[in-house]
Amino acid sequence: MTDTPRTDVLIVGSGIMGSVVARLLREADPALNLTMVDGGSAIGETPGLHLHDLDDPVLWSRYNEQVATGIQGMYTGAEVVRDIPGSLVDLKPGMFHALAFGQDAEAMPATALSWNAGGMGVHWTAATPWPAGDEVFDFGDPDRWAADLDTARRLLAVTPAAIGPTEVGRTVLDVLRRRFDGVGPDDRRPQPMPMAVTPTASGPMPRTAPGMIFPAIATGGDPAFTLVTGTLATSLIVRDDDRVGGVRLRRIADGAESDLLADTVVVCADALRTPQLLFASGIRPEALGRYLNEHAFITARVLLDLDRFGIDRDALPLPRPGEFSTDSLWLPRNGAAQPFHGQIMNRTYVDDDGRPLAHSVGLSLYVPVETRPENRLVFSPTETDLAGMPRISVEFGYSAADRKSIRRALEEVRSLAETFGTFDPATERAVLPPGSSLHQTGTVRAGATDDGTSVCDPDGRVWGYDNLYLAGNGVIPTAMAANVTLTGAVTAVRAARAVAERSRALAAHPLAAH
Repeated sequence: MTDTPRTDVLIVGSGIMGSVVARLLREADPALNLTMVDGGSAIGETPGLHLHDLDDPVLWSRYNEQVATGIQGMYTGAEVVRDIPGSLVDLKPGMFHALAFGQDAEAMPATALSWNAGGMGVHWTAATPWPAGDEVFDFGDPDRWAADLDTARRLLAVTPAAIGPTEVGRTVLDVLRRRFDGVGPDDRRPQPMPMAVTPTASGPMPRTAPGMIFPAIATGGDPAFTLVTGTLATSLIVRDDDRVGGVRLRRIADGAESDLLADTVVVCADALRTPQLLFASGIRPEALGRYLNEHAFITARVLLDLDRFGIDRDALPLPRPGEFSTDSLWLPRNGAAQPFHGQIMNRTYVDDDGRPLAHSVGLSLYVPVETRPENRLVFSPTETDLAGMPRISVEFGYSAADRKSIRRALEEVRSLAETFGTFDPATERAVLPPGSSLHQTGTVRAGATDDGTSVCDPDGRVWGYDNLYLAGNGVIPTAMAANVTLTGAVTAVRAARAVAERSRALAAHPLAAH
């Protein structure tokens, strides 16, 4: 009889959050044994690399065509897919709508799941604006929040002005700054969008992905790290005391099942599958799956009136090779006076000879949505999804206050667009279906006290368990307007620090782990 394999720290999920946890744990202890499991397999030959940076021209072209829409949910294609594949074995690595996974997600139909090594971290646009005001959850310690946010920026390699501003981009920024002058502090003025990219002198700029954050995901070379792909975590091994013992696994290719024991477990799946795994494990606190949140998503695009701004058509900027936009700009949220997050992605259209024809200003406004327990995920105790996990039903809707905010944002985007050119709201503006941003939060939210309104403490430790931690966007307890990845990474920074401290304590008293 062989012994059941054991690891010091087991990380469920190989996306941005899992890679941040792994990186910080490795920085804390070069010898700590880490194992990372993911149900999906690599897209291309190397796990954890961003699709923007693959050598495969077919995969590269497909990704850039979809991301050029500026709509995250379209990474899966323009149409919401409801056809459920025959089995997980039939799925090629990539992204799929939750509906196609067999979830009852009609209330949030554009919600999508990544089914690949590297998770959403190989698909994301790499926008990393920082939260402010009501978005911040510092639990009474603003200095620690600021330090953790800086750590997240470092690991994601955030560049303050990554794409632009070009001369035309500066013109757009000037318009925005005049309009919103005095609304917020100087560091929250309209500005280039911070992005998790590596600046280069020419050509495409690499996006930060899990294999860049923790290189062993992509290249190996770390004898104390093991990446297990194509293997689904189906339940946590729950012990009689206040600990979990590890995880039960199922290999996708042949259904083989096994156990992997661990001194500490960190679940970094996503805002849907992290609570799903807890539910499947019998860990079902009152707040599990509740407080589901996602900002409303309003998109618009207007052709820049070149005559109005005195711009010569031949002087329009062209994107760098490998990039689709000329400028990526940010309108920060600033309290009640400016409650929306604006993402402005501009591009120049060219003729067959590559000469400029026109320039469009892409205007997206993200509208914060009230945090309410009735917006939630409901997990079936009997029905299963494509992966054989508890089937998820999504219950989500907008409150009267949300609908009022959306109407205000629609008027705001119309007014903004008309500043730049002739604009038809009926054809050039839309409120996208819920789920379109892929910025779901709150389903395993953190809280200061175990009062039934949170699943974990500020460090991501699940209430009632000594060695079970959560990280990722689902841990975010606040109503976000901005893109959530940088904020979600803060939860991974905190979980990693707590796990490192626990591991040091176990090293000093090894019998305490068993």
